[in-house]
Amino acid sequence: MQIILKENIENLGFKDDLVKVKNGYGRNYLIPQGKAVLATASAKKILAENLKQKAFKEKKIIDNATALGEKLMDLVIQIPSKVGSGEKLFGSVSAADLVKVFESQGHEIDKNSIAIPGKTIKRLGSYEAKIRLHREVSIQFPFEVVPEKK
Repeated sequence: MQIILKENIENLGFKDDLVKVKNGYGRNYLIPQGKAVLATASAKKILAENLKQKAFKEKKIIDNATALGEKLMDLVIQIPSKVGSGEKLFGSVSAADLVKVFESQGHEIDKNSIAIPGKTIKRLGSYEAKIRLHREVSIQFPFEVVPEKK
């Protein structure tokens, strides 16, 4: 079954993508939840017209996302955390902690657009997070988890 996505869905596609899914997934989950619509001939024509109009606006959005990515790459982020024996953290560092640090620096980034390998970090050290700023713009952002000063 072919559907048109109304919002970004992890591991499936982005908003306004035409994707093929299994009948049950589309009929029982995506369409009733309002996350997609059935890709009929008229829906495809409406989508094509909307994509044409959006193409002009999209270039400016991509330029803004690229500029934000360059600003973020200039930042040096160190996340302080309580440490136990053997460089293990009490608790963990997640995407939410990175969002707080970015907000303190004056940048607003959605928690869902940050991907940390293994979802959480439980040891001190240097790591890289993948930040998706736009469907076509993503960066590998280096950061470091350091012991909290007492």
